[in-house]
Amino acid sequence: MKTKAVRLYGKNDLRLEEFELPVIKDDEIIAHIISDSLCMSSYKAAIQGANHKRVPTNVAENPVIIGHEFCGELVEIGKKWQYKFKSGQKFAIQPALNYQGSLHAPGYSFPYIGGDATYIIIPNEVMEMDCLLEYKGEAFYGGSLAEPMSCIIGAFHAAYHTIQGKYIHNMGIVKNGNMAILAGAGPMGLGAIDYALHSDRRPKLLVVTDLDEARLKRASSIHTVDEAKKREVELKYINTKDIENPEAYLISITQGKKYNDVFVFAPVKEVVEQGDKILAKDGCLNFFAGPSDPEFSAVLNFYNVHYASTHIVGTSGGNTQDMIESLEMMKKNLINPAAMITHIGGLNCVVNTTLNLPKISGNKKLIYTNIEMELTAISDFKKKGKTDPLFTQLAKIVEKNNGLWSTEAEKYLLKNAKSI
Repeated sequence: MKTKAVRLYGKNDLRLEEFELPVIKDDEIIAHIISDSLCMSSYKAAIQGANHKRVPTNVAENPVIIGHEFCGELVEIGKKWQYKFKSGQKFAIQPALNYQGSLHAPGYSFPYIGGDATYIIIPNEVMEMDCLLEYKGEAFYGGSLAEPMSCIIGAFHAAYHTIQGKYIHNMGIVKNGNMAILAGAGPMGLGAIDYALHSDRRPKLLVVTDLDEARLKRASSIHTVDEAKKREVELKYINTKDIENPEAYLISITQGKKYNDVFVFAPVKEVVEQGDKILAKDGCLNFFAGPSDPEFSAVLNFYNVHYASTHIVGTSGGNTQDMIESLEMMKKNLINPAAMITHIGGLNCVVNTTLNLPKISGNKKLIYTNIEMELTAISDFKKKGKTDPLFTQLAKIVEKNNGLWSTEAEKYLLKNAKSI
């Protein structure tokens, strides 16, 4: 079977190629990819090449397929797994396999599995680690975004707090506490706001900061203050760009009690240090945003570490249980990851988009791997509709859905777009 896929050969060396997949073994599965959401982690892998922790050192001779936020349908099941999976099933994958302690993961480390492809071979270790998950949602994009949502869920579960005088860690954010999401109006920040408002353990105060007014405005139109009130959460969006002393201002909102949980969504020294300064006693800072610079560092107040028990945790991805929780919450319509998506494209635009991801405005770039389409902002659909009737109809569909991508939009695109 032939596949078209974007493969990594080395630093800044991505190629869209067509090649033959080998015949599968009894413990493997062939799958048809429909959607993949591009992630900054793929950009980091692309610019670092073999220096990346998950990319094999011999990638130049044995290229890997990139993309790890994907969803599709199973096509052919090897004998070993026929008792558990069936042809035609929709699926999502938890890429953090942790197989025998290895960092190898789909989208970074394997020659025949990655999201930016038409067809793939799912290796045995994915099933062995229970990382091939049935997806029961209607739209494929939900299965793609289940992975980034699982990273967010994992970060919330990894937060911890202590009991004075006892060597016990209470896992998770402080229920009815004060929470801040710094640099939080980007795609992952939107997901974090969604989860904070709709999970069982919610803060009483949720403050979201950013320097970009347009992103804050969009975030506030998607996750509204009124919606948060219904969930008994006081939600505030704050642009700290022109505030002379942002730390003091953020602390004033809590009447000096500071923040039990702080999430940092940008690998910026000043933002990390800001998060440290606003931590309450026993406050937990989650450094969520992974830096590409291995020497990245920031100053922390160790006086507060000693006397106020402030602490820091970092998470890189979720686990399978986080992924299952993500899929279940989507199934119950408790969270809507469509809010993350700002651009749509086909497999032909993956190379250029991935290598320039930090320079492209907006949030998540969703790729439909079986179509040919230049990366297009959802907000530009109406303008593009003047010359392309495909976008005329897509603009109408998203307009009636508060400007968000939707199941209806996906179905229309897959039916009418040009095949690659």
